[in-house]
Amino acid sequence: MGIVSKLRRTAAVAGFAAVAAMVSTAALAAGDTKHPEERDWHFSGIFGTVDVHSAQRGLQVYLEVCSGCHALKQVAYRNLSALGFTEGEIKAIAADFEVTAGPDSEGEMFQRPAIQSDNFVSPFPNEEAAKAANNGANPPDLSLQVKVHPDGANYIHALLTGYADAPDGVEVPDGASYNPFFRGGFIAMPQPLFEDGVEYSDGTAATVDQMATDVVNFLQWTAEPEMQQRKKMGFKVVIFMIILSALLYAGKRKLWANIDH
Repeated sequence: MGIVSKLRRTAAVAGFAAVAAMVSTAALAAGDTKHPEERDWHFSGIFGTVDVHSAQRGLQVYLEVCSGCHALKQVAYRNLSALGFTEGEIKAIAADFEVTAGPDSEGEMFQRPAIQSDNFVSPFPNEEAAKAANNGANPPDLSLQVKVHPDGANYIHALLTGYADAPDGVEVPDGASYNPFFRGGFIAMPQPLFEDGVEYSDGTAATVDQMATDVVNFLQWTAEPEMQQRKKMGFKVVIFMIILSALLYAGKRKLWANIDH
């Protein structure tokens, strides 16, 4: 798919920081929080499934925009095969990151390219380093963000697309941005997504709305990678119960018919 040519490291360090602010305490009171609009997600409902193509694009946004700040500690590179990536593509994605390994024959730790069995590499070696690079805030792991927040998918999409000019009479503090979907209205992290912020390998127009949608689909998958299999199993169970109930009802009618006679 060619989505891992050369990651934009500088953009990654600054980008996608808005999601960090979802769990940040750096909110300043500015009025009532705006509730996100209900969206029709492909994965919603009992028959909902992962929009694989959108999730693939969401991975690209993650790699190019947010991997410099946010980890995906619960996801291994090899898990990307569930999104349709080939072994070669997964190896290429992993190889763009380095992990600490060892010790070697001399007892020293060393750096090596990540491999398929590694979990997504964290951008910082520890929490203290993360805080030092982000004005005291530790950017959260994104693996479960869709599940962490009530109405998580709609909230994340609204937050990522909701940056705006403050209303008349509202003064935005230095270092903050205005986002009515964030608690308090003021968010300490800058807007992460901009028009054409990435160049999608499949030719899709990279609007802010499209990138936010793709990121949400990807994060839905990271939060619940077994969802599709679970829904399939649930559907089979429902069908089995319907058939079993029909057989039991037919058997009951036959039994009682014999007793009546």
